[in-house]
Amino acid sequence: MQTLIEKAVQGDVESFLELMDIHSLAMYKVARAILRNDSDVADAVQDTILNCFEKIHTLKEQAYFKTWLTRILINNCNRILQHHKKENLPGDIPETMTPDQSLAEFEFKEMLELVEEKYRLVLTLYYLQGFKIQEIAELLDMNQNTVKTRLSRAREQIRAAYLKK
Repeated sequence: MQTLIEKAVQGDVESFLELMDIHSLAMYKVARAILRNDSDVADAVQDTILNCFEKIHTLKEQAYFKTWLTRILINNCNRILQHHKKENLPGDIPETMTPDQSLAEFEFKEMLELVEEKYRLVLTLYYLQGFKIQEIAELLDMNQNTVKTRLSRAREQIRAAYLKK
């Protein structure tokens, strides 16, 4: 992976495209946790790929590529959310399971619907992306204890929702 990142930083387009391919599913899941609308998710991922391509030469520490990529994605998602707020457009369009969607992905989306919006991104970053609490705190610019609290409360909301069923 390091060699791919090195080559991409040096301007190798094929290496960059391979990196984006490797991280595409992870980007989708993070964006989906924030935006919850597939067309907005596609826009955010596309903007992130373009931003990364234009700015990969500014990556200071190659070991933090995934964190750098995720931060850009989160910023793009937040920009889209702000755009929707200004236009007063509904951001929640209920979606049904599509034939090409795996059961696990569908269940993940369903689970995210059970928790408050402020907990969705923390859950996605921690459980799906494998970020540590400290990394999530840095990415989201919040205290580590806040991240721990949000994870705990999200788990409680999911548990309570499943006990009601």
